[in-house]
Order: sequence, then structure tokens, then C-alpha cells
Amino acid sequence: MAELRPLGPDLSREARALAQALRELFEGLEVSVRRYAARRRRDPGTLSRYLSGTRVPPWDVVTDLFTDLAEHRGTPATPRAMELLRDLHRAAVATSGSPRHAMEVLERQLADADRDSRRSTVRGDALGEALLDRMHRIADLEVRLRQLEAEWSAERARANALEAACPDVSELLRERDVLREEVARLAAELRQAREQHEEAEKRCGLLERQLEAVERVPRGAVLTAGSSSERRRLPKVLVVDDQADNLLAMTAVLATLDQDVVAVSSGREALKALLDDDDFAVIIMDVQMPDMDGYETAAHIKRRHRTRDVPIIFLTAMGTDPEHSARGYAAGAVDYLGKPFDPWALRAKVAVFTGIHLERRAGGR
Repeated sequence: MAELRPLGPDLSREARALAQALRELFEGLEVSVRRYAARRRRDPGTLSRYLSGTRVPPWDVVTDLFTDLAEHRGTPATPRAMELLRDLHRAAVATSGSPRHAMEVLERQLADADRDSRRSTVRGDALGEALLDRMHRIADLEVRLRQLEAEWSAERARANALEAACPDVSELLRERDVLREEVARLAAELRQAREQHEEAEKRCGLLERQLEAVERVPRGAVLTAGSSSERRRLPKVLVVDDQADNLLAMTAVLATLDQDVVAVSSGREALKALLDDDDFAVIIMDVQMPDMDGYETAAHIKRRHRTRDVPIIFLTAMGTDPEHSARGYAAGAVDYLGKPFDPWALRAKVAVFTGIHLERRAGGR
């Protein structure tokens, strides 16, 4: 530290205060003036005059001292300390009458102004190029706009000519819409007709099978199926339908020597037949009947202890959609068939239940 010159004798109060603050910063570095000057590439004599107060240093010398001291101590300078030293530097600059210092200040200001000028020049060049590019793009857009306007005018002229040549375009459009609706309606009717045709063909096929089944029954078998004693031994099948033609068809289909078909035309007659004789293997019952329909009749049958286990097959012309079939199964039916029925399927189902009935009868006796 011996290289530090003493403070100048004729220093102003402001210059002395700045010099003392700078000396305290420099002493914290614990390095010689010559070594620090070499580190910062400065003249040792000039640096010594800064620290003695005979010359006011530029502000960057002060900031270098702060930076180096913070690196040496490992702690950054506080904003308060920086602001305090800034105030001391401003006061020293304001009271300094040194021509050399004035030159340094002016040179620094000139350098700052030159730097700002060069930056402004670069920015101005960039802005000029951007402005020129935008002007070229505007010119291109104006050319394209004029082209589009010309094309639009030509298209508009063609549209006007077309409108003048075909004044009834709206009428043609309405007529087309009417024809489209007609086509849709006819297509729907065609689908419906095809569905009706398929349904009719299905009914014809089932009816033909019923006729075939009836034709195979020996003459007189429908009316008499053996002696009264033989009929009592055969398993009974109860057929319930309010239409005489349906009764006759089902009786003919089921007429064999293996079962005794009992045909009734109402729900009440069915209940009476079950009261007279509860030894029935299966009940085939129509759903749509006056006074008491098939569902109600089935409910009465299922409430009776002697007949609740007799299986019921519903046979109806209402169809086999889920709603009707679910109601039939809820009423206690074991099966739900639509009309016209498949005679072979019906005979097969009845044969199964009569076989079960005969096994139970044999086991019970």
C-alpha cells in the first residue's frame, strides 16, 4: 500500500470525500497500485492520481473498483453503497475545475454520442429496409387487387347474362325439389310394398305348411281319435281361440293318436275345461279374445294351485315384438308364437310338453 500517494493538499471537500471513499475500496483489494493498473490495463500514475484526489476518475473506474472488490470478497456491492459513491462522484465532478477532467468528460460524452449515432444508423438502415419491403408488398397487393376486381367484374357480367337468359331458375329449383320429395316418397312406398310382399310370402309359406300338415291327418282323425276310454288315457292339449277357423286349423295340425285336443272359444270356457279336468299337458291360447283376453286367462290359470304348472304357449296375430312377448312371458307363458304359425314347430313344441307330461304321470302313479 506504500505506493498510494497522500491526498492532495488543496483538494476541495467534495474531491477529498470521493478520494477517501475510493482509497477505502482500493485498500480492500489488498493489491499494489502498479499491479492493479496492470490488471485493468491502465496507467499506474493516472490511477495513483485518481486515488490521491488530484484528478476525478471516470465513473467506469469506480464501477471497476466495485466489481473487483465484490469478486475479491465474494459478496456483491449493495445498491446503497453504489448510490452513495455515485453522489460523491457527481459532487466531485461538479466542483472540479481541471481542464483535463473536463476533456475526459467531453471525450466520454462524445464516445457515448458516437455510439448512439452508430446504433441509430444501424437501426435506421434496418427500419429503412423493412419500410421498403412493406412498400413493395403493398404494391404487389394492389396489383393483385386490381386483377381480382377485373375478374369479379367479368364474373358478374356473366352472371347477369345467365340470369337474363334463364329468368325461371327459381321455378326450376322448386320443380327439382318437388321431384326429389316425390322420389323419396315413392322409394318409401316401394320399401313398404316389398316388406308387405315378404310378409305375405311368409304367411303363404306357413299356411301351406299348415295345409300340408292337415292333409297328412287321416280322414276322421280330427273328430274321433279313438274310443272314450282311449281318449281319457291320452295326454290332453287345450286350444283356446275365439275364431272357429283358427280352432279348426290348430286342431287339424295337432290331431294325432298321441294326444287329445280339447278346443274352446273363450277364456271362460278354458277355465271351465280346466275345472272339469286338470290333466292337461299344455295350453295353446290366443291373446286377442273378447271379454277375457289371453293374458287375463293365463293369470287365472296361474293362480289356481292345480293348474299353475301347466305350460302355456301364446299364439297371436299381434306379432312377436319385444313388448308383446315380454308381457306374455310376464303372464307365465313358456313360449310366444306369431300367426300364421309354423305347424311343424308348433307340433314339435307340443310333443315336448306332452312327453314331459307323460313322464310326470308315470312317475306319479
